[in-house]
Amino acid sequence: MMKRPIRTLAALMLTGLTMATGCTDSPTILPSSDFDLRRTNAQFAADAAKRSYPQAAAPAGQAPAQADVDYGWTNRIQMINLSDQDWKDVELWVNQTYVVHLPTWYKKQMRTIPFSMFYDRSANTFPTNNNKVRIEKLEIVRDGKVYSVPMKLAD
Repeated sequence: MMKRPIRTLAALMLTGLTMATGCTDSPTILPSSDFDLRRTNAQFAADAAKRSYPQAAAPAGQAPAQADVDYGWTNRIQMINLSDQDWKDVELWVNQTYVVHLPTWYKKQMRTIPFSMFYDRSANTFPTNNNKVRIEKLEIVRDGKVYSVPMKLAD
């Protein structure tokens, strides 16, 4: 007898959650706590369409940063600026194809960036089904220089 009301309640809750999140153009279910990442899918895609990977830029070595890549159910990159200075106008590139722009990245600040926020110039998001596509190269571009980012798989 109790199964039907519980199922009904669960269905109503799922419908409400779907309506609350499905009608938005957000790359994540919950809004990012990071102000710079509170953008819609259309805004991320439009921003990426304006950017080109700087093929001609000389490599500047390794960035004072560390990234943790999670291919699990979170599908995200967690990265920290380990330098003693704030970074301005940062592009974070995945495989020289997918990009997300960050206006400011404060020193010692940890950022969590879901794969769904990375877009290429054709408005394709980085795949969340990672059977075939993995992050081979993670780089930041700032001040006209390209820095490689050391990364490891999340625990």
